[in-house]
Amino acid sequence: METTATVLVGLVAALHLYFLVLEMFLWERAPGRGLSGFDAEMARATAPLAANQGLYNGFLAAGLIWGLIAADPTGFGVRVFFLVCVVVAGLYGGATANRRIYVAQALPGALALAAVLVAG
Repeated sequence: METTATVLVGLVAALHLYFLVLEMFLWERAPGRGLSGFDAEMARATAPLAANQGLYNGFLAAGLIWGLIAADPTGFGVRVFFLVCVVVAGLYGGATANRRIYVAQALPGALALAAVLVAG
């Protein structure tokens, strides 16, 4: 189960790095506009907000990577903390912004968190 937990945490970290790239660098291009559903004008107007979200997603990814490379018990605590942050952010985003966030962020985070706790 430890290997499964490590793989799931790595996938959640990679997912958040992908969100960082989409929100910080591709928001006004086809991949970012496809994600948001915004036209060019709205994408341009919301780009600073998206970049801010992307930065936060980068912090989540960095924390998860730190949790993967830090020795336990520190690594375990860091993984749990940042996965809880991912799940809470996903639940809030799903409730307030777009229901797809439940599946794209909260669910992967919750699965990884459960695996880490079981393996812990």
